[in-house]
Amino acid sequence: MIEALVDERGLSKLRWRCRRGLLENDLFIERFFKRFEGQLTTTQADALLALMELGDNDLLDLHLGRKSVGQVDASLDREDVREVLAMLREPL
Repeated sequence: MIEALVDERGLSKLRWRCRRGLLENDLFIERFFKRFEGQLTTTQADALLALMELGDNDLLDLHLGRKSVGQVDASLDREDVREVLAMLREPL
């Protein structure tokens, strides 16, 4: 089954929601969008939004691998969230 991609309007809203207070998080997120925005699925967008519910320090700990998703929030310990987190960590 082919999953729907996020449309331009959805991407714009997602970018706005992903703005963070810590520059370090913004850098990870900006790199993510530069690399994946044209192929982002709705499931991945939902997982990214779930990650954006975290506080800045918890999100940075995930980006840097200092904590696992389950250590930060057990409800986020899901395959889709782990996939997006791996995408966020992927270097250019």
